[in-house]
Amino acid sequence: MPGVPTETSPPLIHARGLTKRFGDFTAVDGIDFDVAPGEAFGFLGPNGAGKTSTMRMIGCVSPRTGGTLDVLGMDPNNDGPAIRARLGVIPQQDTLDTELTVQENLWIYARYFDLSYKVAKERTTELLEFVQLQDRAKAEVEPLSGGMKRRLTIARGLINEPDLLLLDEPTTGLDPQARHLLWDRLYRLKQRGVTLVLTTHYMDEAEQLCDRLVVMDKAKIVAEGSPRELIEQHATKEVLELRFPVGVQETLDGQLDGLADRIEQLPDRMLLYTADGDATVVAVHERGLTPESVLVRRSTLEDVFLRLTGRTLIE
Repeated sequence: MPGVPTETSPPLIHARGLTKRFGDFTAVDGIDFDVAPGEAFGFLGPNGAGKTSTMRMIGCVSPRTGGTLDVLGMDPNNDGPAIRARLGVIPQQDTLDTELTVQENLWIYARYFDLSYKVAKERTTELLEFVQLQDRAKAEVEPLSGGMKRRLTIARGLINEPDLLLLDEPTTGLDPQARHLLWDRLYRLKQRGVTLVLTTHYMDEAEQLCDRLVVMDKAKIVAEGSPRELIEQHATKEVLELRFPVGVQETLDGQLDGLADRIEQLPDRMLLYTADGDATVVAVHERGLTPESVLVRRSTLEDVFLRLTGRTLIE
């Protein structure tokens, strides 16, 4: 199975019973996972699920409270500097120096890894071309668009040629065009053999980028697998969405029962999880029901996510 470590390819990250507490609050509650070399691995979950706390432990900026954690064959609690030297970190918020130019941001950051000025300049040229910012090399950072700043942050995280790239919500706040360009750059990194570990709120992003992922909820891992496996395990092949005229949905009173594996009632529509959406539409009409609109779609990772973590808004 792609991404599953073997005897010849031990995991780059190995966690067993990994726990993080802040006083009486448990942010990460005894989770187990492995990340294989060259894999794109994702953490999904609502706010407060424990994703960022886990990433901070992997990134050696927050010590674990319990369990075991090996990163690149080392213990973050004892070998933090050695691990960080081989990591690339893309934080959720851009932390660029806006008083410097684009290329100066990379030159200065390269010095943290003791790279010579010559090597720093060479890698800066290569990376700015890779993230398509070569024409902005001498531009100041402050006027750049959000997408450009995000790409520059990724270039900066790659300056030390990391074995492992950690990305916390990499495309939050970007428009669709910028997100797709960033996905393309990350996919190319994966093709080069860089191991990616990311958190995201975007289900389409997880489906696009991740070989495997875990869904976290209330500090625990509640599901693990490839996007396709998770959909097969926790959803049906298709979903039928029915919208009824105002006031009709409240009067259905079980008239849809038995038409699908699972039926979910939302304020504005009914969701019928079924193996054959078109056949279910026929069955709905045979019962004398006339929805205002009908949509048959394939099940998505978002269906899985909402089933596992609920639809309640978490602030």
